[in-house]
Amino acid sequence: MAEETDAEETVNENGELNLHSVGDMLRHAREQKNLNIEDIAKTTRIPQRHLESIESGDFAALPGRTYAIGFAKSYARTVGLSEVTIGAQLREEMDDQGHSAYEPETSGYSPANPSNIPPKYLAWTTAGIAAALLIGFLVWRTVFFEPNDFIDDGSDTEFADAASDTDNNLDGTIEPVGPAPSPTGTVTLTATETVWLKIYDEDGERLFEKEMAAGEQYSVPADAKGPQILTGRPDALTVTIDGNVVPPLGTADRTIKDVGISAAALLARADQGGLNADSDGQSTASGIVNQ
Repeated sequence: MAEETDAEETVNENGELNLHSVGDMLRHAREQKNLNIEDIAKTTRIPQRHLESIESGDFAALPGRTYAIGFAKSYARTVGLSEVTIGAQLREEMDDQGHSAYEPETSGYSPANPSNIPPKYLAWTTAGIAAALLIGFLVWRTVFFEPNDFIDDGSDTEFADAASDTDNNLDGTIEPVGPAPSPTGTVTLTATETVWLKIYDEDGERLFEKEMAAGEQYSVPADAKGPQILTGRPDALTVTIDGNVVPPLGTADRTIKDVGISAAALLARADQGGLNADSDGQSTASGIVNQ
């Protein structure tokens, strides 16, 4: 679409259009791209009246020399012209019209492209998001690091109960952990020192006899009939039923004999208190041989 302008336009001998002003060049390039002045204003975010002033060469209507050159360069980029060429020619035209002292251009300075300036609503949106994040962080920190100000979950009582349980166990007793041993469980003897022992059933048939080294283990056969033990160092053996430690078979200074080591027999001894102290203060149990 063609628009009226005060700038000069002539046709050379070859019938080509001579464009003598920046406004003519910009307008012609715009028309070649089938764009109207409103399209340029939307793309560059430059007020339409300023673009019309540039096309018509009415530089006095523009806010200043620096802005006029910046607007013209943005216009040139939009329509595909060289912003350097447009900027240089516009300076000459403004000098010719006496606008050189209107607002001296800062050396090396070109105003920012208005199209790159974010709108106000975007700035307000960003500020709102930042404020929401800050509030969320403060709430999170308060809830997770200072919970006692909001809720009493009874944690103090739980800690007190746990401390009480710990105090109750200061006598050296260990509460069993996990399921209780089964009377039909697997009995395992583990040597903590070098120890000789003999395992036999109720008929006297030998099941195992050896001097075990520290760390060696022996598991009593599940089908053994009334298995029993003979050893002079019952304290050198750790006895477990399915991995659960049971009371020791005896003390270091007494040899034990015919002491049942089936799971049922060991659990029965544990229920009866294991070894019983006699009137002399010595430990006695079924199968202990006085030396």
